[in-house]
Amino acid sequence: MVTMATDTVVQNHGSNGTAQKQKARQFATFFVADLFFGVDVLHVQEVLRFQQMTGVPQAPEVVEGLINLRGQIVIAIDMRRRLGLPPRPGDQTPMNMVVRTDDGAVSLLVDEIGDVLDVDSAAFARPPENLDPAAREIIRGVYRLKDRLLLVLDADRTVDVSTGRAA
Repeated sequence: MVTMATDTVVQNHGSNGTAQKQKARQFATFFVADLFFGVDVLHVQEVLRFQQMTGVPQAPEVVEGLINLRGQIVIAIDMRRRLGLPPRPGDQTPMNMVVRTDDGAVSLLVDEIGDVLDVDSAAFARPPENLDPAAREIIRGVYRLKDRLLLVLDADRTVDVSTGRAA
């Protein structure tokens, strides 16, 4: 279980030697296709290798199945389907990022797990207007990093399968 604080204060020393405080946020990151996502670390319960799943008849297309997580039954949502992306290659096994929401734990099936990143709150921006509508509805915003954009996922909206998009 991740137990880190989501907001930290970072002290930088300016050119004049005075301390300047910046607010930083921490995100657990992952990749889906070529998209780089982050979820607030306080929403992440754990990260797991692929788990055997039980299919759910007549479930929305974004629901891959159910997993038994030490006695807790958890729904697994395929993020590629949720975003309307092509299926992952047959030789690529997804990873589980289990997030806590108001409705309980849910597993997000992702392509690859990244690191926990500290980002400066000043680098936050609204989602770009040209972002695909399927992604736009679940993205809270974007952080500009040195070499890419970090798309901040709204965990509660993402697991709302009533708005899930099928591939």
